Amino acid sequence: MERPDVTTRELTVEEAISVAILLQQHDRLAEAGTLYQEILGLVPDHPRALHYAGVLAHQQGRTDEALALVERSLALDPDRADGYNNLGIILQSSGRLTGAIDAYTRAIALDLAHANAHSNLGVLLRATGRPGEAEASYRRAIALDPEHADAHTNLGILLNGLGRTKEAAESFCRAITLRPRHRETRRLMAMAHCVLGDAGAALRIYDEWLEESPADPVARHMRAACSGEDVPSRAAAEYVETTFDSFAANFEAKLEQLSYRAPALVGASLDDAEVTAAKQLDVLDIGCGTGLCGPFIARRARRLVGVDLSDGMLALAREKHLYDELVKADLTTYLQGVRHAFDVIVSADALVYFGDLQDVAAAAAGALRPGGLFVFTLEAAVGELSAAGYRLETHGRYSHTRQYVDRILASAGLQPHVAHAELRMEAGAPVAGFVVRARR
Repeated sequence: MERPDVTTRELTVEEAISVAILLQQHDRLAEAGTLYQEILGLVPDHPRALHYAGVLAHQQGRTDEALALVERSLALDPDRADGYNNLGIILQSSGRLTGAIDAYTRAIALDLAHANAHSNLGVLLRATGRPGEAEASYRRAIALDPEHADAHTNLGILLNGLGRTKEAAESFCRAITLRPRHRETRRLMAMAHCVLGDAGAALRIYDEWLEESPADPVARHMRAACSGEDVPSRAAAEYVETTFDSFAANFEAKLEQLSYRAPALVGASLDDAEVTAAKQLDVLDIGCGTGLCGPFIARRARRLVGVDLSDGMLALAREKHLYDELVKADLTTYLQGVRHAFDVIVSADALVYFGDLQDVAAAAAGALRPGGLFVFTLEAAVGELSAAGYRLETHGRYSHTRQYVDRILASAGLQPHVAHAELRMEAGAPVAGFVVRARR
């Protein structure tokens, strides 16, 4: 067969940008990045190319580069509401909430009907302690776009935090109607039913979810938490990795909303133990997440290592430039592979995904040098508890009794000091927990 003649021509710059955006939308990020480089090599001050190259840099975890590119595009084209909305998203992901609020506000000033900017602004108004204004922003987004699933979900989260659980469930229900297979909305809806005392409705959501996606680690874990059936002794690695990868970009902003204190409490416990040596200790941060413990421990560390299961979290920790090494690994497995290697091991809110602490405590003891310290936080169990000494709560984290913690640490050869503390706020109430300091 003869091939028909094919006519080729060069793309215009605008056509090339459209192709790059299409590649970006279909997750062919490397190819899109190469094309943006070629475009900017020819027209380095093209606002649209700069903007979408910045969005791509953000998608790939290069926050500083993303900010530089988007800010440069806005300097050249300052009247783009979408540009300021995306700038806000990037600033928010890196914890620069005041700058993000300013960016969303500017987007709305340029386009009063920008529903995404109203919804995004609401998230940060809530984060900065302005729930009334946040609710107004969410409702404005919904008025502009009644099918804005994120706005309905965000409104539900806000209402749940204010104790308006029935209204929250209605918002989550609307969000699920709009986006029936969305993992996070399903989880929130089921949790709202649990709070309302309707475990049957929550289980129906989980069962429908598992019927569609039998291997989904989030659905499996949360159903066990709700039903009390087939409860694992610790959260599966797939559950932890999936959960934290999914909200890595907004993790620190979410914790800001909750008055999160665990990293500071870990640092204070080290101060109480008079661990004040400057740059003299080998320190390990297990479940390091985005590196929130880093500022509290880096000044003590000759060498600081962080370990986590989430690539998304590790990418953000890397941007803080506090850790000498960051490792993707299961916490217990990593600890079992190092012997007498660390003077201090810390963990802020990572062990709440472990019910049975025996293996991780023994592994931590083996990884510590004589006299070394293991400092971590746990959530305190409230009410009746089985002889196990821990319970998987309906929100998916484990709580523990003080007696269980003392017993497990002692059996691992660790001398425990346990202090009661409020770890954060949740649904308008403080979360009771422990700050545990154990010496080998």
